[in-house]
Amino acid sequence: MNQEELKKAMVFATPDEKRRITVMLEELKRRQLRERAQNDFLAFVEYIWPDFISGRHHVRMARLFESVAKGEKKRLAINLAPRHTKSEFASYLFPAWFLGKNPKKKVMQVSNTGELAEGFGRKVRNLFETEEFRSIFPDVELRADSKAAGRWNTNHGGDYYATGVGAALAGRGADLCIIDDPHTEAEAISAVFNPGIYDKVYEWFTTGPRQRLQPGGAIIIVQTRWSLRDLTGQIIDHAAKNSKSDQWEVFEFPAILDRKSTRLN
Repeated sequence: MNQEELKKAMVFATPDEKRRITVMLEELKRRQLRERAQNDFLAFVEYIWPDFISGRHHVRMARLFESVAKGEKKRLAINLAPRHTKSEFASYLFPAWFLGKNPKKKVMQVSNTGELAEGFGRKVRNLFETEEFRSIFPDVELRADSKAAGRWNTNHGGDYYATGVGAALAGRGADLCIIDDPHTEAEAISAVFNPGIYDKVYEWFTTGPRQRLQPGGAIIIVQTRWSLRDLTGQIIDHAAKNSKSDQWEVFEFPAILDRKSTRLN
């Protein structure tokens, strides 16, 4: 029986039958939520994180990440102010959902330090072992002999690797590279007097992660903007000057939205 049939049966049911029907309705609802969470990133977030409060920027980010997972977008930069859940979305929940859907793929997680990147890896790894994740992706789990926080594999041969900006990447590949806040606040302050700090990050990006992509691979950069010479600024400038270079889709979410705006651009 489907949900509507069960609700109709409730009208004429005995008290004992009503209890059984209520249990069936709850189980049916859980199954529907799990099925939806497999293909809808925001539904996945809400299922994994019951206390999550969705904002307009979350809805937009979720749709952008879905387009990357579908292969529709290959180069995506999202600029967002601090404390807007960007790391929870980009470096924790999205890579878990992406690998749940694509357990044979390779994910590279980059942050401004190796310690921070490894912390994200630990959270993603631990999420894989929760009952909630397994109920959505029952056939996907960690490989038993590969569970290090910043380097682990799925049981389908997929790969997760976390590293910091500037690290050597020899022998590493990625179907999806996520770069989360490549610049620290301390670097941004120092760069006022030494803007070359930003150049080092861009040079590492072009010779490191950019060269490690698998055919058809995608890159997501999620960061707070600090300067016209930060990583997002330099990739935009390079793309504008060279039509043959990677062309990026950039979405900027202002910390304070103009009251006249009706939607996020």
